[in-house]
Amino acid sequence: MSTPFRFVIRDGLARDIPACLELDHTYKTEHVWQMSIFQDNYGWEIKFKTERLPRVLETTYPASARRLQLSLPRNQCFVVAVGSEIPEVLGYLTMRAEPVRGVGYIQDVVVSRPFRRRKIGARLLHIANRWAAEHELHQLIMETQTKNYPSIEFCRATGFTFCGFNDQYLENQDIAVFFGKPVDSPD
Repeated sequence: MSTPFRFVIRDGLARDIPACLELDHTYKTEHVWQMSIFQDNYGWEIKFKTERLPRVLETTYPASARRLQLSLPRNQCFVVAVGSEIPEVLGYLTMRAEPVRGVGYIQDVVVSRPFRRRKIGARLLHIANRWAAEHELHQLIMETQTKNYPSIEFCRATGFTFCGFNDQYLENQDIAVFFGKPVDSPD
């Protein structure tokens, strides 16, 4: 019988930023969300469709030292997952709180490639939900790119539903898609 993988989640610190940036941010996908826009005299039609790629796409998630730095103040959320036996950073989550609207904008959920599929991302999300509840936020919105199909599937698997897009949102000109869900009551 194998021993369960053990990790802890704690507040992120300025000294964690270099370790977060050094994580393996690459991912592979065979699918993307293809966006189509149709306009006529009667209105607009916008359609997202899952498309299979002719070959596997390997790309790197755009990590940002600036986003991490801006998440450090106590009124923002920056949490890291650290191994129990070997205290190295395994993943991180950043969330920008917007108290006027009562929304937590989840900008990053990253788990280093060797540690994926061990429930680290889901646990980071659970802690972010608890943080949002403690800060009286009522809605979570997670952003990702149309070509980051693993992230889209993660959003859907964790109870988020599609709630919008912005085709001029990301610095690298990728289309951002947004998934939302209400903040769960703290357990």
